[in-house]
Amino acid sequence: MPTVIPVKFTYAARDLWFDPAETGAQEGDHVICTTERGREIGLATADAREVTPEELAETIGGAQLRPVDRIATEEDLERADELARRGEDAMPAFRRHVAESGLDMKPVGVEYLFDGEKAVCYFAAEERVDFRQLVRDLAREFHVRIDMRQIGVREEAAIVGGYGHCGQELCCRRFATGFDPVSIRMAKEQDLPLNSTKISGACGRLMCCLRYEFEAYRDFKTRAPKRNAVIDTPLGKGKIVEYDTPKEQIVLRLESGKQIRVALADMTASEAAHKKSEELGCPCRPDTVTREVLDRLQSPDVQMALAELDRKNGVLTEPEVDTADLFVETRRKRRRASGGAQAGEKNEGAVASFGSGSGSGSGDEASASTRRRRKRRPGDGGAAPAQEQTAQQQTTRRRRHHQVAEGGSADGSQQPQAQLPAKRTRRPGDKGGLGEKGTQPRGMQPSRKKRAQQAAAQQGGDRPNPKHMGGQPSQGGPKPQPGAEGAAKARRRRRRGGRGRGGSCEGGAPAGE
Repeated sequence: MPTVIPVKFTYAARDLWFDPAETGAQEGDHVICTTERGREIGLATADAREVTPEELAETIGGAQLRPVDRIATEEDLERADELARRGEDAMPAFRRHVAESGLDMKPVGVEYLFDGEKAVCYFAAEERVDFRQLVRDLAREFHVRIDMRQIGVREEAAIVGGYGHCGQELCCRRFATGFDPVSIRMAKEQDLPLNSTKISGACGRLMCCLRYEFEAYRDFKTRAPKRNAVIDTPLGKGKIVEYDTPKEQIVLRLESGKQIRVALADMTASEAAHKKSEELGCPCRPDTVTREVLDRLQSPDVQMALAELDRKNGVLTEPEVDTADLFVETRRKRRRASGGAQAGEKNEGAVASFGSGSGSGSGDEASASTRRRRKRRPGDGGAAPAQEQTAQQQTTRRRRHHQVAEGGSADGSQQPQAQLPAKRTRRPGDKGGLGEKGTQPRGMQPSRKKRAQQAAAQQGGDRPNPKHMGGQPSQGGPKPQPGAEGAAKARRRRRRGGRGRGGSCEGGAPAGE
């Protein structure tokens, strides 16, 4: 079988096969080959391999398989770079001559063959163009043989390059080895919008990538149920509304309006589907989704619907509860004993010590064991006696101003303090806290009753007894004379049920009568 190696040239639409002969060319090597146009330099895109005569005849047709001349050396690569620069420099002159000639063509590029005696000018045009005069002008400009080559818009995009809608470099520039026909039927098969701006590439034609997944979409649709078909599920009837071909999933809309995604491999075919396929002679398509498939779906809505269905059917399912999460170990906090409990424990310890007759040692041990433990702090010198602790607690609990009033300082030391002034109470209308005469605050003035008693004492007489005690004067003072004023006071006291009720005589008459 013949051995071939594919070689890619800059301005060629696809790889060309050559005989590697004994050059030992491998993938990635630059090789010098002889083509119909002359000697050129190209890149080997794969290793040499054997092909059948039928495959060789189908690829190159009736052409002869040419051998590879040699592997390119460093001098060959430098010459190739120089020829590429000459081609770029010739592009402005090519555009200028095309504009001067007024021809309907678009210059694409200029390529100098490896020999340097021939230049190929590539252009794109919709129709045939008469470029004989243009060839004469270009030959006079470049001083080489000129070969004009018309290419299509797809070849133009492959030569110029660019980026597509996906953000990647154009497929025809990056890896495509040929231009297979692309039809609008491929876009319909893949459920793409028939919008020319969305399914067209940089060249203005249908994107080449439409052909890549066409076979996968067609194979999936031959195995999957048709769109708008009705599928049986445990939650009722479902309708197919969408395909997800890359994942091979089907989107179903249930009677409740919710949508679920089910893999095609998880669906099953009923007996009616098998019978229908045998009658029509077509492949059997699944039409049922089982309960096991729905249980595997990670959808809260589906799980709630299944639980509701089980309740309606009388199937009770107990939820799985992890008991390890219910009981959490917590650290026990030591509770402080109340005062009554401590007192009771101390009494019990005292009785025990008295009954045992062991002296005060056992009682002290019992009381010490039941005494509330005191938290030690660094530098406290150990626990203080119980009496000192009690005294200290009592002194610390008292307010600071009480200690200051008693003559002690705020820090607990006994220091002589000045006598504090009496507290003054201000009331509305007291004229800044001053009395009527401006000598003593109103809040500090004695009441009217006290003032009367003080006045009586100053007159030299003793204070009379109250009316409810019989109205008898004290020893050494003048006796009060009953009169109309005393009788009126007694009546008022009896009327309001005050102290005058007990100030009557034995006969029931008031003391003043």
